[in-house]
This record gives sequence, C-alpha cells and structure tokens, in this order.
Amino acid sequence: MTTPLLPAVEIETGPQPSWAVIWLHGLGADGHDFASIVPDLELPASPGVRFVFPHAPVIPVTCNQGYEMPAWYDILHFDRLERHADEAGVRASREAIRALIEREKQRGIAADHIVIAGFSQGGAMAYTAGLTHPERLGGIIALSTYLPLPDMVAAEATAANQHTPIFAAHGTQDPVVPYPLGDLARQAIANRGNPLEWHSYPIPHAVYDPETAAIGAWLRRLMA
Repeated sequence: MTTPLLPAVEIETGPQPSWAVIWLHGLGADGHDFASIVPDLELPASPGVRFVFPHAPVIPVTCNQGYEMPAWYDILHFDRLERHADEAGVRASREAIRALIEREKQRGIAADHIVIAGFSQGGAMAYTAGLTHPERLGGIIALSTYLPLPDMVAAEATAANQHTPIFAAHGTQDPVVPYPLGDLARQAIANRGNPLEWHSYPIPHAVYDPETAAIGAWLRRLMA
C-alpha cells in the first residue's frame, strides 16, 4: 500500500536543486515552524537545495492529557531519562518520511544528497528514519532530541548509514528534553561510529543564532 505524502512547506535556494533537506518540526508545531531558518543558514546559490518542511498528522498525545496536536508519534508517558514512545506511531512516521525521500528521488535528487533534519520530536524521527534507512543518505541533523526507541534503532540500523555524517546539538538548560537524554543519544551514535559533530549550548529547548550558524557551516561542508 502506498503511503500518502504529507503536506509540506517547500523552499528552494536555487534552480534545479541537487540536494534536499527534509526538516521535521517538534511536538505541537507544524512545517512553518522552521521555514524561516533557511536564509539564516547562509547557503550558497549553488548547489541549489530544496527544503521540505512537512506537517505531522494531528493525533491525541497521551502525555498531554490526550489533547490532539501535530505529532510524529504518541508519547505514552515519560520520566527524566526516557520517553515511552508509541512504536506503531514511530514506524508510521518513518514510512511517511520514506515516502518524502522517495519523492525527492523521483524529482531527481539522489538519496545520498538528501538530509533528514529535525527538532525535538522531529529530531527523534530524524535519528530513527535516518539511521534505519535502507539507502545511504547525505546526512542527519538532530536538534534538542533523543532516541525514542533505542532498541529498535539498534536492531534495524542499516550498514548503508553506518557512516552517514550527523550534526547534533542540545541545550544544557533544556527543561523539555533534558540534556542527559540528548547525551545518551550522542553516546549511542558515537558507539555506532557515525561521524558526529556535537554542540552544546547554555540555552533551554530552542535553537539560537550560533547553533543556526553551525548548522549552516556543516551543511556547506557537506554539500561542497
């Protein structure tokens, strides 16, 4: 059965883009949340990059009293160092991300020129979808996030993405996704052997200007 394509905001930095960045928003946000970051990344006109900011489906979220909101998966409950994610929801979102990757390939962008990025819950899906994708991807950006199902990722991580470069960052004052939770993901990635550029900042659950500049510099090196 074909997975329906998620609606998305799209921004192209130049004609005939040869790279794509699929950027996943956090819990309760939507695809518009990070669209304004594109000019701040200061990417060159060439190669052109297509940014795709999909909207997550609206679902009830158990840990938020069952309120319906855009979410990549349900969070059943959580404690300081664990988020009890709904595995079926994680897998469904992974299929939706794979459908977006496939569309970029159909539009002429090779899989190894596709970057999966995300913030918070979106970053959790960037880790999961990126590390378990069957084809080599261009890179993964994971911001203020964690591994939602570490055992699933460990079991299903692919050789194709064992050496895919990763940019990850986390705020040391984050009250939403505590820094130690992000550091556990960092350790897992380091043990796996992926090239990892890790940044920590004295900020809460957010992305701020020095972090944006570091992401832009990493993307420019990746796409050079």
